[in-house]
Amino acid sequence: MELTIPAAVARAARDFGDAEALAEPGGPRLSYRDLDERVTAVSGALIDAGVEPGDRVALWAPNGWHWMLAALGTLGAGGTLVPVSTRFTGPEALDVISRSGARTLFVAGGFLGVDRLGALRAAAAAEGGGLERLGPVVRVPEDWAGFEGKAGPEARGRVLLAEARRRAGEVRPGDVSDIMFTSGTTGRSKGAMTSHERSLGVARAWADCARLGPGDRYLVVNPFFHTFGFKAGILACLVSGAALVPQAVFDPGEAMRLVEAERITVLPGAPTIYQMILDHPERAGRDLSSLRLAVTGAADVPVALVERMRRELSFETVLTAYGLTEAVVATMCRPGDPAEVISATSGRAAAGFEVTTGRSDEILLRGPNLMLGYLDDPDATAAAIDGDGWLHTGDAGRLDADGYLTITGRLKDMYICGGFNVYPAEVEQVLARLDGVAESAVIGVAEPRLGEVGKAFVVARPGFVLAEADVLAFCRERLAGYKVPRRVEFRDALPRNPSGKVLKRQLKAAELREEP
Repeated sequence: MELTIPAAVARAARDFGDAEALAEPGGPRLSYRDLDERVTAVSGALIDAGVEPGDRVALWAPNGWHWMLAALGTLGAGGTLVPVSTRFTGPEALDVISRSGARTLFVAGGFLGVDRLGALRAAAAAEGGGLERLGPVVRVPEDWAGFEGKAGPEARGRVLLAEARRRAGEVRPGDVSDIMFTSGTTGRSKGAMTSHERSLGVARAWADCARLGPGDRYLVVNPFFHTFGFKAGILACLVSGAALVPQAVFDPGEAMRLVEAERITVLPGAPTIYQMILDHPERAGRDLSSLRLAVTGAADVPVALVERMRRELSFETVLTAYGLTEAVVATMCRPGDPAEVISATSGRAAAGFEVTTGRSDEILLRGPNLMLGYLDDPDATAAAIDGDGWLHTGDAGRLDADGYLTITGRLKDMYICGGFNVYPAEVEQVLARLDGVAESAVIGVAEPRLGEVGKAFVVARPGFVLAEADVLAFCRERLAGYKVPRRVEFRDALPRNPSGKVLKRQLKAAELREEP
């Protein structure tokens, strides 16, 4: 069993050969043998650009073949991957790129009409720096052909390819493969570091639970910059021989077209994507009969939705799962579980994890595929992983007699908007920089399509008059769209306990009473 990602790429080329590895509509269609050759060329080009073993390479681009080749090429060159959310603003991306110490950057050109490189440089200028360590920048797709072509048939290119193969062979299982940044309750993002061996471990476990194999065609709508898209997507296909079909931005109509045209069998995602497909006016005219497997989670999954997915979308199997950046996938249902279990629980332990509950029913995880720790933050690492190796997730839950986990709450106040985690403390820190805001509190409130959206309670400073539109506009300039509150309520004061802590549960309770 291969324990490094470069070795897994080479093994896939040997085992799956001419089977399709990547099928991007409008882009290349690569066999596993082609994938190995292209990845080696990218590794060689990175080596030519000066990337050394252990160097960090940031990747700020949407799902697609460029992302996949850049990521696997980085790992083949001995580098460490630093994915950056395409939803981030320039200041948010600058924070991740600068704190990671990235030496090279792959960045999307005009994706969704945003000049990301311009936004990044503008943010650095406003902050007075942050990109001093950054060297080569490769714009995607503008610079791609010239970049990858450096490792070609000419003498210099052949030397680079040979060096790339040597570098790939020197990568070790315990080397850091990726640093995935995730926000915390303090509002400051933390970089969760994972090794090659552990990343492959969770990918194999997910693929095994999903019974993923060479005959499957996997539509990946989960972002590659997220652990789900990268490890339960790209890496899961790599170790199982499934064909990967990427979608850069989820659109239900386009997703149905791809299912029909590509004969998609596997379509994981947040519950909202299935609801959007079920409610789409074009569904009846699409052939979705190839679908066999859905894996969902990240929000409550009604029994009625599971039943409709099976009945109306042709899914033979619908599974739910629970995970987080620090563990990727910790629990998962299994094929054959009844709809009631799939809806009410997040499955049982997977990927070698032990699951238990501690004080206040906090979910604790321990196992061989846990993160290595947080980048440059030993205090946060020690706070998250105790002396016995248990990760304190901050989520609350209960286990039944069969070991199935039910999530009962989120101790960290985090809520999930359209499948993306939102940490109120991060939004509150942005609001604190708006002139006229004395204090704020942000909570998640129910919303039919996205699951939850943010609502901000704002106390204005004396003498200031604030409008909801101004508050939201300020947030949109500084936060990814899913983090921006949808509503603002102005108050004279926020409820507090005797120690001065804001009582968000009172704010939530008031919202529940006001709901129709």
